[in-house]
Amino acid sequence: MNAQHVKNVPGRKTDVTDCQWLQYLHSVGLLRASFRPADEVCAIRSLWRHRSDLIEMATAHVLHMHKALDQMNVQLHHVISDVTGRTGLAIVEAILAGERNPQQLAKFRDPRIQVSEEVVARSLVGDWRPEHLFTLGQALEAWRHYQKLIGACEQEIKQYLDRWEPPTDELPPLPPSNKSRKARQSYEPDFDLRSRLYKVFGVDLTQIPGVSVLTAQTLFTEVGCDLHAFESAGAFASWLALCPDNRKSGGKILRSRTRKRKNRVARALRMAAQGLIRSQSALGDFCRRMRAKLGGPEGITAAAHKLARVIYHVITTREPYDDSKLDNGQNQQHLLSRLQKQAARHGYRLIPVSPNPQPEGVS
Repeated sequence: MNAQHVKNVPGRKTDVTDCQWLQYLHSVGLLRASFRPADEVCAIRSLWRHRSDLIEMATAHVLHMHKALDQMNVQLHHVISDVTGRTGLAIVEAILAGERNPQQLAKFRDPRIQVSEEVVARSLVGDWRPEHLFTLGQALEAWRHYQKLIGACEQEIKQYLDRWEPPTDELPPLPPSNKSRKARQSYEPDFDLRSRLYKVFGVDLTQIPGVSVLTAQTLFTEVGCDLHAFESAGAFASWLALCPDNRKSGGKILRSRTRKRKNRVARALRMAAQGLIRSQSALGDFCRRMRAKLGGPEGITAAAHKLARVIYHVITTREPYDDSKLDNGQNQQHLLSRLQKQAARHGYRLIPVSPNPQPEGVS
């Protein structure tokens, strides 16, 4: 049941009387059930959350590697972006194998790294204390152990997704991705997750600006592929605690802040809204306009609310995302009005240019 609907029941202040009262309300059908996805989705949700826990544990051992390098005055992790990448692992393995020459260690540098070999060599000058080398070796071994566990968990998730039936028999081919990227995202599974999510939802959610494959996977594992349990997009946004919680008294709004609630989908949508700040789309314009109007955190929440409504419409109707439907011309009107006010403030007036100007001397 939804605990928010019964948390303020008066007169039941002990656990025994409160549970008896709740049992009576349930027997007469006065309790509203909480949302729970299908059992198949709950199984994938448990595996995906377990994978997130494994990633956090692996990240802790990466920090242990950073600490061991810091204690040896080795600044490798400040020169390269990821010590668990190809260059970082090759250098750390050589250090643990007994190599101490900075020039020889710098030769393990991958050619795609922007920093030069000389900079990498200067970062590898340190004091090689045996206790810190032991700590570095154990942290590397623990990180690799968790990588094996993460790989096994991803294979289990892949098997569950492969057994999922598409919502329609005639599913069109997967459209090409509109997000340009050169490499796989960090912590993205090794298998093709985007095509499997397309088969699950029946529509490509990654076509929505700001929504990545991991965001779509989080939405599927926490909510499922069927949002008809929510009667409207507003109900879905309210369940995510992304809409204003208006508290009224006498017809006057006293408080309109969003409810404090820990929701994984809401957190993923807020992170997706962060990627809209530089997006040249209608959602990007909306995000920048809300940040200028409401401020940073409130603007991000408003953009996440907009994303939730767009996702609800795309999933329930299975219509591909169309950015032109969100751009109704209001943004251009706001821009034109602002330019006219700025010109008038400096004593100028904007004159529209004719679409087909005539050459000079021609009447």
